[in-house]
Amino acid sequence: FFFFFFFQAEDGIRDFCLSRGLGDVYKRQVYESASTGEGNQSENVEAGTVSSVVKNTADSVVEIRTESVQTGNFLSQYVTQGAGSGVIISQDGYILTNNHVIANTSKVTVTLKNEQKHEAKIIGRDSATDIALLKIETTGLSAAVMGDSSQISVGDTAIAVGNPLGQLGGTVTKGIISALDREITINGSTMSLLQTDASINPGNSGGGLFNGKGELVGVVVAKSSGADIEGLGFAIPINKIKPLIQDLASVGYVQGRPALGATMVNVSDAQAALQYGVTQLGVYVVSVNEGSGAAKAGLQKGDMVQAIDNLSLIHISEPTRLLSISYAVFCLKKKKKKKKK
Repeated sequence: FFFFFFFQAEDGIRDFCLSRGLGDVYKRQVYESASTGEGNQSENVEAGTVSSVVKNTADSVVEIRTESVQTGNFLSQYVTQGAGSGVIISQDGYILTNNHVIANTSKVTVTLKNEQKHEAKIIGRDSATDIALLKIETTGLSAAVMGDSSQISVGDTAIAVGNPLGQLGGTVTKGIISALDREITINGSTMSLLQTDASINPGNSGGGLFNGKGELVGVVVAKSSGADIEGLGFAIPINKIKPLIQDLASVGYVQGRPALGATMVNVSDAQAALQYGVTQLGVYVVSVNEGSGAAKAGLQKGDMVQAIDNLSLIHISEPTRLLSISYAVFCLKKKKKKKKK
C-alpha cells in the first residue's frame, strides 16, 4: 500500500526553500449555488421535527463508491473498492465529500436517493481540510441549504445522514452537538471539528450533519473507534468549508498555501523499492509539475527527499505537516544521484 500526495504548484521555491507569513487571509467568493442552497428551502422545515428535516435533506445526500488499482505480490495488480457519502451543493451536480474517501481512486460512482448512478469527476481536493469537490453531469438535483456553524451551540440538535458500512444509504441518526472546537488529529493533520453523539459509522464519511432546521452545518469526517467507545463522531464545520469551494471549483485546489509542485511516494518496503527501482527506503519524487516552484528549484523524478529544514523525513505525510507551519522557511535536501560510468 503506497501513499501518494499531490502538491499543487503555487508559490515559487528558491534554492529548495519556501517561506510563508503568518496571518495571510484569503477571501474567496463561495460557490454561489452552495451558498443559496438551490433546490431545498429551509424555511419550510419545522425546527426540531426530525421527519421534517429528513424530508428536506435526504435527497441532497448521496452514496459514493470508489475503485482503485493496487499492486500486490510480484507486481500483480488488483482492484479494491471503497465507500463513503457526499452532499449535493448545487442543482447542476457539485458534491462535497471527504478527500480521504476519493484519494488515490481510479473511478468514483455516485448513487442518488432515487438510485440513479452517475460517474463522478474529481474537480478539486484539499488534504489539509480533508475536503473534496466532485461533479456529476446532471441537473435538477436537490441541493443542501448551507447553514452557519458559528451559530450552533453545545446541546443543539444534530442529524447525520449518510451511507454507513457502505451499503445503508440514506441512514438517518439523531443526537446533539457535544463540542464545538474539538482538536482531533486524523492522518497526521490536526483539525478543529464539531463533536456529536449522533451515531457515526464507517461509510458516513463525507455525509451531512444538519441542524434542527435542516441546514447543513458540517461534513462528517470521522468516528473514534474502539471496543468501548460509542457516541463520538466528528464533522468539519461548514463555515470552514465555504471559503474553499470557489477555489476547488475553479482551479482544483486551495490557493494561497505553500506547496511543492511535486508528487511524492513513500517507499517503505522491499517490494516498493523494487517497483520504483531504488535501493534505499524513504520518500521519493515521482513527478514534478512543469513550471512549478519545485521544477524551478531543480527537483527531478527519482530524487530522494531526505529532510525539510534539517528535519529528517520518514514518511510522506511529513512535507504536508511541516509546510503548513506559519513563519517557517523550509529547505529540502535531496540525495544526489550517482553518475553512471
